[in-house]
Amino acid sequence: MKPVLIAGISIVNLALISYTIAIVIQSRKKMMSRNVLTFLTIGVIFDITATICMIVGTEEGPMTLHGFIGYSSLAGMIIDTIFSYRHAMKDGINALISKRFNLWSQTAYIYWIVAYITGALIVAFR
Repeated sequence: MKPVLIAGISIVNLALISYTIAIVIQSRKKMMSRNVLTFLTIGVIFDITATICMIVGTEEGPMTLHGFIGYSSLAGMIIDTIFSYRHAMKDGINALISKRFNLWSQTAYIYWIVAYITGALIVAFR
């Protein structure tokens, strides 16, 4: 396996950890805290970096089924992060979030997990 793919796999695992911390904190406290914003931001940075590594390292090209799932799940997490910052700017840090907002964040996260698992399965079966 190419070193750039190994780097991408390692970095996407860091994104998984960061996103998980953010969504768990948000879901438990039902509020938008600095920690949630920080971990979402770090997750997006890791996710973008990992995606670039995987695009550079793959021979199939960027437009595969997994690529589409991965890009759209990354877009979902970027949108969730933007909405989270908007919420914090509008209502303040540590403001309560609605059930609808929490559901959106959890849905974006679960979709991202689907992309993560499909990628892991692709690597496992090569």
